[in-house]
Amino acid sequence: MGIFSKIFRRRGGSGHALALDIGTEVIKALVFKIDRETEKGVVVGVGRVRQKLGDMQSGAVTDISGVISSCEAAIGAAEEMAGVRRVDQTIMGIAGELVKGSTTTVHYERLKPEVRIDLPELKNIVQKVQWKAFDRIRQQLAWETGHSEIDVKLINAAIVDVRIDGYRVTNPLGFQGRDVSIGVFNAYAPMIHLGALQKIAEELDLDLLSIAAEPYAVARSMGLENTVDFSAIFIDVGGGTTDIAVVRSGGLEGTKMFALGGRAFTKRLAQELNINFEEAEQLKIRYGRRELGRDIASRIEKLLEEDCRVWLDGVELSLGEFADSDLLPSKILLCGGGSALPGIKKALAGKEWLQNLPFAKTPHVGFLQPKDVSNIQDTTGLLHDPQDVTPMGLANLALDLVGEEKVLSSMLRRAVKMMQN
Repeated sequence: MGIFSKIFRRRGGSGHALALDIGTEVIKALVFKIDRETEKGVVVGVGRVRQKLGDMQSGAVTDISGVISSCEAAIGAAEEMAGVRRVDQTIMGIAGELVKGSTTTVHYERLKPEVRIDLPELKNIVQKVQWKAFDRIRQQLAWETGHSEIDVKLINAAIVDVRIDGYRVTNPLGFQGRDVSIGVFNAYAPMIHLGALQKIAEELDLDLLSIAAEPYAVARSMGLENTVDFSAIFIDVGGGTTDIAVVRSGGLEGTKMFALGGRAFTKRLAQELNINFEEAEQLKIRYGRRELGRDIASRIEKLLEEDCRVWLDGVELSLGEFADSDLLPSKILLCGGGSALPGIKKALAGKEWLQNLPFAKTPHVGFLQPKDVSNIQDTTGLLHDPQDVTPMGLANLALDLVGEEKVLSSMLRRAVKMMQN
């Protein structure tokens, strides 16, 4: 338990940490501490502040000073509830259409299979995986943006699969064998987006533990990464983007994001009903909570029907990129504020969109709830909706960062730092 205390208390800290989810619509700040007996995170403060319309677009910061002001308010509210004067240890989430995550697997044929694998050899394999993944992501972003040189940076990485001669192991050191394959999930973001978040952290005088890809945080939130029989599709519907993560056999295969979220539905209501954005947002929220009469709810459903179809097209296109290697998981888990719209789950429950994708059977659609986040406990009573899963997932990642590192994870972390520098 000593390492938690050292890291969460360095620089004269309070023993608390902060998870900051800077969403297009709402900034969510969670203050949490470590339970010494269970080694789980305990949320003791929550702050939520709605963003101004021009501060974010499609998950990316467009007005740094505006976002800083909203962050200050959200963090202040969370600190006040937690009863602490200042929390600086922070993990931040990053989203946006150009944030890319994928798993790269490198097969390494050893010339002397009878020799046991040692640290220098393993380090060489991990570095090869990282550079191969980096080249692949740069090419993908260049194709999508039309710019031959786009400055991207590695933001987080995780070992998702290690096999020696086809057998899965957790630590290859000391094993013999000819074929070693290592799958590493890497998340990259354009420097312009990453730089904006770093500037915000700097202005707020926060000590960044990490900036993490939000779909990666959501996929890791259930703590099932070492469960080989768990497979699912996670869909986080935010204000400006929809983030998708595909987990197969306990390993995160990759993430996709597209620029369509809850804000588009709000704009549709404002336009069709001739009301302002704030009124439309409140109407949408009440509709999602089933607080409206049948006639009004039915009218809103019809108004949003076409937008739900467009959103579903985005999901289908995104999942199509995972369809080449294997069957898609038959479990879909929704989270995020936008997932409260009844039309979202209804669209996914339809049959037509499944015809072009390799599902073995019709997928079951459910919601990821705060209680499903395995290592984070809420004592405030304020985290009870699917929209609260993302900041809780970020807090869960922070626990990974300060826990005891395995040899392979430590080696990967050093490779990541080398590439970041």
